[in-house]
Amino acid sequence: MKVSQKFFYQLLMLYRPFEKRLNVELNKHDLHRAQWTIIYYLENFGSSTLVELSNYQGVEKPTITRTINQLEELGYVEQVPGKDRREKRMQLTESGRQLYQAVRMTVDQYEEEILQGISEEDQLTAITVMDEIRKNIKL
Repeated sequence: MKVSQKFFYQLLMLYRPFEKRLNVELNKHDLHRAQWTIIYYLENFGSSTLVELSNYQGVEKPTITRTINQLEELGYVEQVPGKDRREKRMQLTESGRQLYQAVRMTVDQYEEEILQGISEEDQLTAITVMDEIRKNIKL
């Protein structure tokens, strides 16, 4: 098996268990990964349109719309005026920011646990490699 084949095999073998366990951790806060990704994005990058969120997650806009509607009903996000009246721009509510902080602690603990024994240098190398692959995919 070529090195590239081994690399992507390992990536696929990592992704599903990571996401499954992440959802277990997020479920402690009554969230799932798609909701957390939106909350994470809005907290770290500020208000955003549905199109921007769709591009960030790499999913169709109707998928984002459903998730945003759920988060709105839960009181975690709210619509704010955009440049264009047709544009739906979202931001976290105060409740959403508080939720982010609580979930961040849970996710940080999980991430620290699964990165045990992996040096910071190796983590930085992996980040660089994944970023380069992502850029190549988007070409």
